[in-house]
Amino acid sequence: MASRKPTVAGQFYPASAQQCREEIRQCLQDRPIPESFASPLAAGIVPHAGWIFSGDLAGMTFAAIQKANGSVDSFILLGAVHRWFGNSPAVYPSGSWQSPLGEIAIDEDLAGRIVKLTDAEPSPDAHRGEHSIEVQIPFVQYLFPQARIVPILVPLEVDVATFGERLARVIGDCPDRRIACVASTDLTHYGPRYGFAPEGIGAEALFWAKNVNDREFIDLAIAMDAPALVQKAIDHTSACGPAAAGVAVAAAKALGKTQGVLLAHTTSSEVMLRKFRQSSQESVGYASMVF
Repeated sequence: MASRKPTVAGQFYPASAQQCREEIRQCLQDRPIPESFASPLAAGIVPHAGWIFSGDLAGMTFAAIQKANGSVDSFILLGAVHRWFGNSPAVYPSGSWQSPLGEIAIDEDLAGRIVKLTDAEPSPDAHRGEHSIEVQIPFVQYLFPQARIVPILVPLEVDVATFGERLARVIGDCPDRRIACVASTDLTHYGPRYGFAPEGIGAEALFWAKNVNDREFIDLAIAMDAPALVQKAIDHTSACGPAAAGVAVAAAKALGKTQGVLLAHTTSSEVMLRKFRQSSQESVGYASMVF
């Protein structure tokens, strides 16, 4: 299978290898890992906005996995769906993905096991134009240069508990390989631009979006209640990739994890104010979590 070429390099993240490495280094310096971990991590959650807004939080999740696990042989990357319409998890089954840092191979054996033992379907076309996994690839390449990947898009229709448990079974059947799941989702998209402003506009409304609406989603993730996390997101418009996050949480729980850790939580409006001294009526939430 031909290698998937990047579609948002130069938009969401730099298009050159040197600029990618420099920005990743800066992201990792800006958000050092505050936690120590007693055992290897099974999963994580990352945002997928442009790196200028959320790259530091994405970097935190991958850096925490590196700190806890040392190395990882394969990442199962669970993505939010923005462009594709389908009802089953869509696996990119073979070949490789390209980024400005070069090619990263698909773990074809692991992808095949997932397709065989779950209701996921091989569908490289589903990944065309989707950015939610793509923006994570350079972080994997930078921190885990020997790792391979299995990209999977997870639509809302998926039974996250069942799929997560089956993924955990596949991982458990590969005891000689170090495998981690990382799910990609942003949180509440708030404001007139997004058609979601139940609390009106202004500072109090943005406070509600972060500290109430986002926080309900985060607390359910930390408590490892995958079905409730997805339902809450649907009912309260608190995440764009809740099914991907739910699968990661369910897989980690089936692998024996009992509680998640929130590493950082911010919003695009906070970033705009901090980096550019500009206020905004809109805001998107971003969180870094590990399990």
